[in-house]
Amino acid sequence: MAKGGKGLKGKKITLSVAKNCIKITFDGRRRLDLSKMGITTFPKCILRLSDIDELDLSRNMIKKIPDSISRFQNLRWLDLHSNYIDKLPESIGQMTSLLYLNVSNNRLTTNGLPMELNQLKNIRTVNLGLNHLDSVPTTLGALKELHEVGLHDNLLNTIPKSIATLPKLKKLNTKRNPFPKGEEPDMFLDSIKRLENLYLVEAKDLCTSCLKKCQQARDKLNKIKTAPIVTPRKPIFSSLVSPNSMAKESQEDWRMHSTSP
Repeated sequence: MAKGGKGLKGKKITLSVAKNCIKITFDGRRRLDLSKMGITTFPKCILRLSDIDELDLSRNMIKKIPDSISRFQNLRWLDLHSNYIDKLPESIGQMTSLLYLNVSNNRLTTNGLPMELNQLKNIRTVNLGLNHLDSVPTTLGALKELHEVGLHDNLLNTIPKSIATLPKLKKLNTKRNPFPKGEEPDMFLDSIKRLENLYLVEAKDLCTSCLKKCQQARDKLNKIKTAPIVTPRKPIFSSLVSPNSMAKESQEDWRMHSTSP
């Protein structure tokens, strides 16, 4: 029996257990879901399942990712968030099929991010939030297919221009970083704020239910845009010279709309 990492209550992640954790996604991908199993060491037995498309090891207690993870040459989706990882292996650059990488909520420092990340030429999403990064490797700027980058909740005081100006970037989350007051790079600050509130997907990437909801929301918005403009009636305040200032501020708050990482 293949040896693996220990899980909660002494449970071992064996090859048999891992096989039973393989799920088929709605688009036919094979996902190995070992999340929330109390794993403390990377279960090497799963390397025998190198033909999987997605691997979820999130919400465990893993401290180290071995170089052998590069055997997953078909992997498109890798989720390692909420572990104790302080360094990614250099071999991760060999996983050129990766489209999604989530290593948020770990113990990564800037030195723990290998230069080889710049070899992930097809990657679309990288989430590095909730770590200990004090700078961002400029190598991320070489990933021209990036659509979404998460850098929130780190120790950053600046963002490389090469990342903020990536040609296909749709979302860049830099919230809750200690940018010097008044010194946050203003040459692309507006684009960062815009991107933080913008998330675009193609219709083909949505399930039928989600696509229907989006279409209904779009139709509703179009009706609002095309509705005739009605001049609002002037409010009458019998005992006041002007509306209360707090009421006016509250009214403006209700009108504001923002999207949430």
